[in-house]
Amino acid sequence: MSTAAAQHTLDARIPDGPIDQKWTRCKDQLKLVSPNNKRKYDIIVVGTGLAGASAAASLAELGYNVKAFCYQDSARRAHSIAAQGGINAAKNYPNDGDSVYRLFYDTVKGGDFRAREANVYRLSEVSNNIIDQCVAQGVPFAREYGGTLANRTFGGAQVSRTFYCRGQTGQQLLLGAYSALMRQVAAKKVEMFPRREMLDLVVVDGNARGIVCRNLVTGEIETHAAHAVLLCTGGYGNVFYLSTNAKGCNVTAAWRCYKRGAFFANPAYTQIHPTCIPVKGAYQSKLTLMSESLRNDGRVWVPKNTGDSRSPSEIPEEDRDYYLERKYPSFGNMVPRDVASRAAKERCDAGYGVGETQLAVYLDFQRAIEEQGRGTIEAKYGNLFHMYKKITDEDPYQVPMRIYPAVHYTMGGLWVDYNLESTIPGLFVLGEANFSDHGANRLGASALMQGLADGYFVAPYTVGHHLASSGLKPVTTAHPKFKETAVEARNRIERLLSVNGKRSVDDIHRQLGQIMWDNCGMARNAQGLNTAIEQIRSLREEFWQNVRVLGKGESFNQALEHAGRLADFLEFGELFAQDALQREESCGGHFRDEHQTEENEARRDDENFAFVGAWEHQGDDKDATLHKEQLTFEEVELSTRSYK
Repeated sequence: MSTAAAQHTLDARIPDGPIDQKWTRCKDQLKLVSPNNKRKYDIIVVGTGLAGASAAASLAELGYNVKAFCYQDSARRAHSIAAQGGINAAKNYPNDGDSVYRLFYDTVKGGDFRAREANVYRLSEVSNNIIDQCVAQGVPFAREYGGTLANRTFGGAQVSRTFYCRGQTGQQLLLGAYSALMRQVAAKKVEMFPRREMLDLVVVDGNARGIVCRNLVTGEIETHAAHAVLLCTGGYGNVFYLSTNAKGCNVTAAWRCYKRGAFFANPAYTQIHPTCIPVKGAYQSKLTLMSESLRNDGRVWVPKNTGDSRSPSEIPEEDRDYYLERKYPSFGNMVPRDVASRAAKERCDAGYGVGETQLAVYLDFQRAIEEQGRGTIEAKYGNLFHMYKKITDEDPYQVPMRIYPAVHYTMGGLWVDYNLESTIPGLFVLGEANFSDHGANRLGASALMQGLADGYFVAPYTVGHHLASSGLKPVTTAHPKFKETAVEARNRIERLLSVNGKRSVDDIHRQLGQIMWDNCGMARNAQGLNTAIEQIRSLREEFWQNVRVLGKGESFNQALEHAGRLADFLEFGELFAQDALQREESCGGHFRDEHQTEENEARRDDENFAFVGAWEHQGDDKDATLHKEQLTFEEVELSTRSYK
């Protein structure tokens, strides 16, 4: 790791003035593109989840020409559909004391004071607009008896601010954004490019001006030019191999941008979700999330005595340890995800785990069913209970669920300023692909909020400002940079196909995942992180000497797709470990064994580490350079995060 440029100042372009006026002032000062001129500009949107679909639809509605790319066969299949529990907004419908400021405060605190205040406040401020937008689109939010939208509680909050569609919130929100997107497709303002994977970013005269992608059906390498590129490609949790992410989720698009000059911020900030179905065997290729919303009515517990192998129905109340309620009485089972995950790990490590592997705890609905009736619980969570039974062959209405933490979300991502623009002018990064809003730990139900806030209510303003102020010259794919970048992408493909080794892509990826989980997972230390860096470097050499990728590049070839993504994970994993190694503190999902309190809680070091760590690529086989954006807290006092 190089620190030669550590004093470099990253300009976040945060507006002056009181925090509740910053976004208004920003919008007042942004330059505009007149309606008649918008048709002159082409915009590329990569990814069609909530961030990408909402951005593409909004920009096309304004009059821009949009090209939208996704590697799925339809925008409807973006991983946003997997989000279950809900979306936050400060509507205060239950009249329980919520406000924009409280949502802002809870989000900053939930992120363990490692997020940029201005961005988080804006997110909270526009959250209410998102609900209005989605209701207008016909999103079927749950409703109370009187017809008002229903709310429930999520971790890290003492109010009910989470709007939901049973356990299918992400899917229903995406269908709303998809309907808006397809309206623009019909109006010929959006051109869809499904089954395309972005392989590289084209930078012309320092500006992002297009992409190189591969047609996943034919294998053809394509180039596309535009005046701006929006990256909406999600997170990188699959570097761990086993995660709750869809198997296609990857880091490639962001990593290609990083290697073209976009800084990568806080890669070590990874969220471990406490409510997942435990690992069953070595044959598994992914893990399944059970919504955090279940902790509203489900109680988490383990036996009070180690080695208690009785079935849960045979263990009386006096022999049960409801450890979250015991340790965190103010929040109980609704503590933030990092807190709940570490608590589950601590109980299992101490010998209190349940199930065959003893790497699980119980999530019990017995009391809720007795008090509210099975019908009420079924109305709230029926599809989640059905999914759990289909996977485990156990009925959670009769026996407690067994859960354990798993990799879920990534708070790190490409560095962006207040306008969501990366260090490459014209490259905007939205949703989970950027680092901006969640600090070291994301509160539940905030991912959908961020994706739609960025796409519907932020990017349409800031992208227009870039187009109006940058004086871009016309560029087509005939420009030499497009051919040069396409040749580099094709050469990487040929290199992968030419190794002709003996190990499968999945075999090597599984080994990488084990290295990451063992050394960069729920707990980290200097020795383990140094070990991870050495082992990843060794595995990367093994990959390029011994991977076997069958087939050819000029055809449908999923093995080739996976190999390209793994090649980038093998580089990214090292940067991940380096970032975790330099951050000599514990905060949120980044827990260093050397930096914890006597009660196993995270111990921050605000004097030395209240910054965003943004990494600059210096070339292959060279150490990246760390830049620091110092975080200032004027609205929220830095304090020890407590949920007791």
